[in-house]
Order: sequence, then structure tokens, then C-alpha cells
Amino acid sequence: MLLTISVKKTYWDKEVLEWSTKVSCIRHLFSWGEEGLKPLEWTRRLTIALDVARGVEYLHGLAHQSFIHRDLKPSNILLGDDMRAKVADFGLVRLAPEGKGSIETRIAGTFGYLAPEYAVTGRVTTKVDVFSFGVILMELITGRKALDDSQPEESMHLVTWFRRMHLNKDTFRKAIDPTIDLNEETLASISTVAELAGHCCAREPYQRPDMGHAVNVLSSLVELWTPTDQSSEDIYGIDLEMSLPQALKKWQAYEGRSNMESSSSSLLPSLDNTQNSIPARPYGFAESFTSADGR
Repeated sequence: MLLTISVKKTYWDKEVLEWSTKVSCIRHLFSWGEEGLKPLEWTRRLTIALDVARGVEYLHGLAHQSFIHRDLKPSNILLGDDMRAKVADFGLVRLAPEGKGSIETRIAGTFGYLAPEYAVTGRVTTKVDVFSFGVILMELITGRKALDDSQPEESMHLVTWFRRMHLNKDTFRKAIDPTIDLNEETLASISTVAELAGHCCAREPYQRPDMGHAVNVLSSLVELWTPTDQSSEDIYGIDLEMSLPQALKKWQAYEGRSNMESSSSSLLPSLDNTQNSIPARPYGFAESFTSADGR
């Protein structure tokens, strides 16, 4: 308990003012209609997932000690005005055992997010958080809760239903939140996240990846590099097919610095005179060298 209080107190002491303006992810994911909000775009959901993954990765291995959160769920993910996510509620956090061992604790957390081995035996490793994170990914993809009493019995448990729907492409498309604007690129991104979610929710702990892998997968989707559109401001209106002297003149005209033409001509020789700019071989230098000459 002392460890739990210490972790939570340190975190809140540093960011209590910032956190006071944050709201739960639930409002934007499940209650957006009642709250008068817009549904989350897929790119926003990706960013939230990556923020959470990085936060849990820090808890598991990047802090000075390794911790297990034990209660990852949307209500413990807070969003700021910029819609960046932070993991909250460290009331159930436990110090992770060294190595690959597990630690036995009193079962706590929220059903629907509990890893099978934790729910049955009460023993935890960092992989119980990985399972919970996989459930959150499924919620972000489908817009459905981990446990939904309003659904038929065969669809009530999200993980079981998601696995069944993910078996083929046709049924999987029906599982995606209908508020997400689907195109080819978005569908490919969702498919990648769905595969990650399935691995995170594997039945056996050793089959689940660590959070570092989740961060790598998600960051490659969120921070995907694409070439920017060419603009005249970037290239000063220069045709890249021009010769270098022509490009220099055009740039000078663009910048209103034509007075530099005379001074720059001495720095940039014309292409017709490039041979004359090569200095002559100093006296006493041979035309070629062998490896023995260098020893």
C-alpha cells in the first residue's frame, strides 16, 4: 500500500492542475451522442492508443522500477483539450516481480478487462496489462464496451465476439465502428491494430507481446511519413530540371538579390569552364600510387 500511495502522490503532485481539466475517454468513445460530442476519428483513436501504450510501457520497464497497473480501461484513460491521453488511477498498481515470475495478489480490477490467468489464480505479471490494453484496442475499433448487457448473449463479451468476427474480412468489416469513415488506407490501419489486439488478448501470457512491441506497431501507423506536396515556397519557384547556374539566377530573382550575380559568378563557375577550375597536380606527385607507396 505504501508503494501505491507513493506512486499516485508523486504523479498527482506534479500534474494535479493539468489533470483537473481532463475527461474520461468513455465520454468520447461510448457516450459521445449523449454528451453532444462528435465520434472519434480513426486517426484520433490511433493517437489515443499510442499514448496509452507509451504510458504503460513506461510503467512496465522505463521507470526506475517496473509496475503493473492492473486496472487499465477507458474510464482510467483521461483526455486533455488536445485529445492526448494519459493513464490514470494508480490505486491498484503493484510492483512487478523481477524476471518472468508472477506475484499473487487479491483479484481486483474490472471484469471484461481481466486476463484469464489473473481472474482464475490471482497471479499477475505485466502481461495482465497487455491483455487489458488489447481489450481497449478492440473497443477503439468497434465502439463497443468490453461487457455489454444490451447485446445478445453470444455477443456480450467483446473479446470472444471480436475473435469470431475477425476470422474473415467480410464479418470483420461489420465489426468496425460504423462512425469511422472507412477507406482503403484506414481499413489497412484498422486491420493492423486488430491483429495487434488479438495478440495482446492471447489466452496464454507468454503468447502476448510486451508493450514495447505495441508502441512500435502503433507508432508506425500514427507517425507514418508521407512526402509533402511541392510548393513554390519550398523550392523558390525553381524548376528542378534546370542547370545549377540557371537555378541560382532564378533564386536570386525570386529573392530580389540580383546584385549578387557578379559576386556569385566567381564562386560558381559555369559548366563550360569546369575543367579550368581543377588545380594542376603539384610538382613531384606521381600520376598514380600503389598500396606499397602508402606504407
